[in-house]
Amino acid sequence: MKLKAFLSILACIIFTVLFNIKIGDIPPLGKFLNPFNGFWKNAEPINSFSENSTLKLKNVHQDITVMYDDQHIPHVFAKDAYDLYFAQGYITAKDRLWQMDFQTRYASGRLAEVVGAKAIPLDKYQRRMGMVFGAKKMLKESLKDPKSKLILTAYADGVNAYINSLSPADYPLEFKILNYAPEPWTLLNSALLLKLMSATLAGGSDELYMTNILSTYGPDLTNRLFPNYPTREDPIIPKGTNWDFNPLPVSSFSNNEVKEIFDAKSSSHLSLLDQNTLLTGKKEEGLGSNNWAISSEKSKTGKPILANDPHLSLTLPSIWYQIQLKDNKSNSYGVSIPGAPCIIIGFNQHISWGVTNVGSDVLDWYHITFKDNDKNFYLYSGEWTKTKKIVEEIKVRSGKTIYDTVYYTHHGPVSALGMSESSNLTENIPQDAALKWVAHLPSNDLRTFYELNRASNYDGYKNALTYFTAPAQNFVYADNQNNIAITPNGYFPLKWREQGKFVLDGSTRRDEWQGRIPPAQNPTIKNPKRGFVSSANQSPVDESYPYYLNWEYAPYDRGHRINERLNVLQHATIDSLRLMQLDNKSVLADDLIDTLVLATEQYGLLKPDEKILLEVLKKWNHAYEDTSKAATIFDNWYQTIEKNLWSQQFNIDSAKMRFPNRDKTVNILLDSVTIPWLHNNTKAKQNSKISLIGNSFQISVQDLKKRYGSFGKGWEWGTVNKRNVVHLAGMNGLGSKEFTINGSGRTINAIKQKSGPSWRMVVALGDIPTAYGILPGGASGNPGSKFYDNQLQNWVDGTLKKLLFMIEENTENPQIKSKLTLTKKR
Repeated sequence: MKLKAFLSILACIIFTVLFNIKIGDIPPLGKFLNPFNGFWKNAEPINSFSENSTLKLKNVHQDITVMYDDQHIPHVFAKDAYDLYFAQGYITAKDRLWQMDFQTRYASGRLAEVVGAKAIPLDKYQRRMGMVFGAKKMLKESLKDPKSKLILTAYADGVNAYINSLSPADYPLEFKILNYAPEPWTLLNSALLLKLMSATLAGGSDELYMTNILSTYGPDLTNRLFPNYPTREDPIIPKGTNWDFNPLPVSSFSNNEVKEIFDAKSSSHLSLLDQNTLLTGKKEEGLGSNNWAISSEKSKTGKPILANDPHLSLTLPSIWYQIQLKDNKSNSYGVSIPGAPCIIIGFNQHISWGVTNVGSDVLDWYHITFKDNDKNFYLYSGEWTKTKKIVEEIKVRSGKTIYDTVYYTHHGPVSALGMSESSNLTENIPQDAALKWVAHLPSNDLRTFYELNRASNYDGYKNALTYFTAPAQNFVYADNQNNIAITPNGYFPLKWREQGKFVLDGSTRRDEWQGRIPPAQNPTIKNPKRGFVSSANQSPVDESYPYYLNWEYAPYDRGHRINERLNVLQHATIDSLRLMQLDNKSVLADDLIDTLVLATEQYGLLKPDEKILLEVLKKWNHAYEDTSKAATIFDNWYQTIEKNLWSQQFNIDSAKMRFPNRDKTVNILLDSVTIPWLHNNTKAKQNSKISLIGNSFQISVQDLKKRYGSFGKGWEWGTVNKRNVVHLAGMNGLGSKEFTINGSGRTINAIKQKSGPSWRMVVALGDIPTAYGILPGGASGNPGSKFYDNQLQNWVDGTLKKLLFMIEENTENPQIKSKLTLTKKR
């Protein structure tokens, strides 16, 4: 009996312990399943937002009213700026606290603290990128500005007021799954989230790939296959625009001299750059955005209309948070970044604005020559200069704390870090590449959005842009005074042409940036004769612009298609521009399909079923629609052509490289372009091209059969490219179901496997703006809420919801479902 009693007690103790500790990815089941404090607590009743309530909070100056509409979008009415941003922080945390916490940890390299050792590589990467380093510089600069200091402080106060109101039972679901508690919100956290956006939009780099190509094939072939301006381009600022300024002088340098430098060094340092480093990954196509504005002459409303759909990673919770913010000096509506004050994309009563990524070269790698393995000194301008060492402490859940020394040069942190699973992550490897990045410079970017939220005219828009640094954005603009404009804007380093196309020499002053392009000389255009402005991540300018911004941008397809449609657009409505955002026409197919089909027919070796598929392509409308089988055939065919054309020369194990871009591939397929691995005489060269195209078609067809069976419904574009919106941390069961959808990374409706339009918005200016928008998710970050993904189906269907823009808080509106009053605690 005693033994049975002992075993029973022991079993009870074991189960109690096991049910209250986290084991691997499994939450402590006792806490998680607790009917009073566990995940059941996070389920929201259907009518949970229909009641009015009042909260007393000590930092509130005067009563703040938050109206929630039928989409659970908050409309905030405050008497002053402090209360406005206090309320924004409070209610954003109320809906998105875990997302804010998780993304801050991600940016600062602190994920291992909550998810364990599997996050160590990512944490090391973020720290060596200098994310906190840059955020601290940004914060220090912002705090010099009384307005920026006020809104950052107010926002943090609001977030912390909400955190302090929580008991463990109230924690968002993911905190319970991961078994940790939220921390107090700091001003640095908001700066980190803005830096995270910079990393998302400017973190790609092909400099290592390009340097390997230059070292392997020499300047002549590199110039021919990787030119500094594409053959086909439709730039953001129209060709022929007059640059009404005197440019600063810039010294010149060529990649012939770059190669001589690397030859002199025997290119030995390149082997030290780890080929698995995340930052040297090929830039992702399709992770871009669209925006445009049409003039009153093209608009049926008699006022400008603006549209924006930024393409970013699609996650639940949504990357953006919808909100209206009104105080005694402003009234704006749009989307914000959860964790940062102000509205980033949106409108007020007078103006509207939106952004797309510029893609300018604001991030460069410098090879560092260290004196010895201690790395205490590095060579610069003929002298040994002392490095600065920062020991990063990476706390690991259920594991030993990791210490990683990051070496800083005057260029920036030595950031090239091996991320492969086989790397010994406790060693200081690899080395010899320092990162110079605009995001490391002091900045006050938040002030831009504070001013845009309050701007009433074009001058206010231009003033707001003077504060902006990174990530460089194409700011599109429209107002109710019949003005439209677009400005590729940010901190653009003053460089010689091609500077940063290849790894730079960190030991010489010659490779230093020469300052900054004066902000007043950033390319811009206002009220162009053609009656519209637009951008889709293509080249900002033509070759007449006197400064170097970058050598490569997104392919011209989306930008050209947008301009093609806007050129002929007349009497446009909000719905006209909504439908444009859903355009699935492929410019690449327009350019290539006839040539490819003709070459394949000349190839003459097709089987009967392959001839049938060629006929399908002949009848195709070149649109990536979910029911289109031709879209699947063409897309796979083009990828096969690219692979067969370039892989033998640029897939080399000894030196990581990349393929030439799409513009060069199209040139070769359409024109008489000579490349070394096609025959030199014209007839043989043409036959080789025909063989390349025809053989690629056959290979592609066999691949499609292998993957999707016989030609039929299984080949439809939507079927082979089913999508879903994943949970931010990849937690199973918290993402969306799969769905079929139109579009591809090459169309205006640029939807890829993990990215797409993260917010679609169309705004018609007027005395009071009329606006529509949609998120691929919802307002709430709680998977137990009906507002977690309630907008997703509309997003899939391509419809927009009318945005409720309230002028006064006491306005009666049937869409308002509840009111929250924040009042001062006495």
